[in-house]
Amino acid sequence: MNETRELPASHVGAEVRPRGAAARLAEGLEGFIDWIGRIAAWIGFGLVIAVALNVTLRYLFSQSQVWLQELEWHLISPIVMIGVAYALRHREHVRVDLFYERFPPWLQHLIDLTVALTIVVISVVLIYVSMPWVLQAYRIGEGSPDPGGLPYRFLLKAFIPFGFLLLLIQGVADGIKHALLLFNR
Repeated sequence: MNETRELPASHVGAEVRPRGAAARLAEGLEGFIDWIGRIAAWIGFGLVIAVALNVTLRYLFSQSQVWLQELEWHLISPIVMIGVAYALRHREHVRVDLFYERFPPWLQHLIDLTVALTIVVISVVLIYVSMPWVLQAYRIGEGSPDPGGLPYRFLLKAFIPFGFLLLLIQGVADGIKHALLLFNR
């Protein structure tokens, strides 16, 4: 049975963490999202290098490489699509804290559970809708229309369903956590 850890009176207002198999599953899913978030951070570093190289080539050597310019916006896609789940994981997403912080904890958990379930449904729909688009790009071997541009555009497009899969995973983790916190009181 899932249990919540009781905190001493000196820790009133501190987050209560659920325990049990479901809680461990949620923690494992969140650990995966953290790991993927670190990859996004390294991709961000790669973007900085690509921009610096592009600026250096353009202004010091009067050269412009199409593939390098395309690489910049190709790197933005994974950063954003991975970063959304990571931001949700660390509660850095947009919400109206003006009202939320004044609600009692049970209502906060109910709102968070509802949001998590909504995220799961929307993610499933968007994965389903975007997959044919990615597969079509793969089948036709879509690449850049510009000479010297990057090939394999399907890889870039694949970040849409992948990003929503990560969002789905984080939504499930949040749903588990808030359901345990809501129903174990």
